[in-house]
Amino acid sequence: MRADVPSLAARATSIEGSPVRDILALTARPEVISFAGGLPAASLFDSDAIATAFERVLAESPHEALQYSTTEGHPALRAATAARLTGRGLPTGADDLIVTTGSQQGLSLLATALLEPGDVVAVENPTYLAALQCFAFAGVRVVPVPSDDEGLDPAALETVVARERPKLLYTIPTFQNPTGRTLPAERREAVAEVAERHGMWIVEDDPYGELRFAGSPVPWIAAGARAADRTVLLSSFSKIMAPGLRLGWLRAPSALRRACVVAKQAADLHSPTVAQMAAARYLADADLDAHLNRVRHAYRERRDALLAGLPEALPEGSRWNEPEGGMFVWASLPEGHDATERLRAAVRYDVAFVPGAPFFADRPDPATMRLSFVTHPPEEITEGLGRLAKALR
Repeated sequence: MRADVPSLAARATSIEGSPVRDILALTARPEVISFAGGLPAASLFDSDAIATAFERVLAESPHEALQYSTTEGHPALRAATAARLTGRGLPTGADDLIVTTGSQQGLSLLATALLEPGDVVAVENPTYLAALQCFAFAGVRVVPVPSDDEGLDPAALETVVARERPKLLYTIPTFQNPTGRTLPAERREAVAEVAERHGMWIVEDDPYGELRFAGSPVPWIAAGARAADRTVLLSSFSKIMAPGLRLGWLRAPSALRRACVVAKQAADLHSPTVAQMAAARYLADADLDAHLNRVRHAYRERRDALLAGLPEALPEGSRWNEPEGGMFVWASLPEGHDATERLRAAVRYDVAFVPGAPFFADRPDPATMRLSFVTHPPEEITEGLGRLAKALR
């Protein structure tokens, strides 16, 4: 008689999959105009230059490119990334960085290195859905910090920290996912002051910071003196180069960085060597800044097309913001509307968005929705909004 198959770990059965990924699967049909996924515009990828970088790496250094590499990351990519950060106002050396398999892995490494089951993590509310999943797998208790139209409220953070004593704050201060909000400089300083006074880590996630097409840059929290010793900066090449490379990076104080290296050794040994070397070659040979200028111009046109069509597409009484960069507009339908229910109707009209409710750590607002403006060109955005208007009537 065969014994029963052993059960899965409790955390594997208690944590749900990503509603965003599920929606993307439902809307994969080519006729669907999707405002759902945070997918960079594939037509804007610098494909030829990236292909040339791979060709040169494989022609010139095939043995190195196809071999195992160091856990911290390929030296050339770390040096190029550090130089780029230094040029943007954050003095950084190559040894301050770990190359990760996307910035999502960086978050997982931090959870492994910093968090014990039962620890408390503070997050802005709403926040990045995959971060909530990562913290759930770590077995921690997530407490939300109220936010307003300018992002996380430092006074509310002070109250939460004094009451809950979180080990870390996770925040996306620039063009936040899902809201597109940017935290003003004075609030960043206030957040750093709270972290310094209470001995709390800050995880500053910045995948969208180089996608600014309006307004003025705001310094990283990590660049301020008050929180430099307790702030981890995460970012990604997915939004500025190509997500298929699966490359990101983590900048952290030395003791935490060493712990993350050990965690990465256990996770995957290192990120793909050939992709790292190709990315480094691309940064050396191509003009990433010129490429980003083209992307920013296109994204601004797409944001403007979305904003221009929202008054006709959404019900009277709806609200939305006007982000200065990034990928997302955050909208709220009038009270009494449920965006999840309306999504079912939208899909029947071959248009999609992401309901806002899953992004909340508690007490979700069912009327909210996230609209990505980067995937489709302006004419398709206009067509999609026409379909959305029919679905929401």
